[in-house]
Amino acid sequence: MKGPDPAPSAIIAPSGRGVLILLAALLAFALMDATAKHLGTRYHPAQVVWARFVVNALILALIFRTRLPRLLITRQPRVQLLRALTQVATVVLFFISIRSIGLAEAAALLDLNPVLITLGAALFLGERLGPRRLIGIAVAFCGAMIILRPGAGVMDPAALLALAGAFTYAAGALLTRVLRTESIATSMLWSALVGTVLSTLAVPLFWQPVALGDLWLFVALGLCGALGQALLIRAFTLTEAGTLAPFGYAGLIFSSFWGWMFFNQLPDRWTVVGALVIVGAGLYVWAREKAAARSAH
Repeated sequence: MKGPDPAPSAIIAPSGRGVLILLAALLAFALMDATAKHLGTRYHPAQVVWARFVVNALILALIFRTRLPRLLITRQPRVQLLRALTQVATVVLFFISIRSIGLAEAAALLDLNPVLITLGAALFLGERLGPRRLIGIAVAFCGAMIILRPGAGVMDPAALLALAGAFTYAAGALLTRVLRTESIATSMLWSALVGTVLSTLAVPLFWQPVALGDLWLFVALGLCGALGQALLIRAFTLTEAGTLAPFGYAGLIFSSFWGWMFFNQLPDRWTVVGALVIVGAGLYVWAREKAAARSAH
């Protein structure tokens, strides 16, 4: 038998804690992106990507040091490898894009991934895709076109890299669904290991000496990525994905804030309009999916 409920001010409900932890994760990821953008002005993206994966791998190896060999064993090595490659591609594409475009613009284009996941789930996983969801997906792409403005003579090719990153991110999310029977730690370790190996093979071609004053930034880059990943997993263990989904767009606000604070970059009106269209479409698709799940239940 449960005791009396604590006063509302005494605790935060698990769903509330999950949302707060998710927001903290998004803040850490946005700070990681801002650090990568700053380092990208001084060093080749390959060097920045290498630092992100190496520090992440070292932290995970430290956390799982007693179970490392066992956790690396997977029943689906090909799927794990493919998922890891999509995650590496997402990081590479995004880090290269933010060298030339603002954090808010890149984040807005990456926020296409929820509707891309819905579309991919229908195409590759056999999930149902009704006309209303198709409308939401089409509207989201219209929002992306507003940001890109093809034919207007203002489109930066780097923005296309951020758009491609949304596709690779969605592909990784779909592969994560395929791997849902495997340990989260296993998937995290595979991503970190593959990213470390590939970036280590590539970085000697682009390496340049690191200034002593920049060392802490490279470490902070990896720490923010590892912290964001850990907080993200914790948020999803406390709260259902359907509850957290709308709050995922808060990352756009954080990216805009860091872009303004560190680089004096604010999104222009077309980026704001396009971002609002993408977020609105994403929330609409999320609402339809939640309604469909409720109806099926």
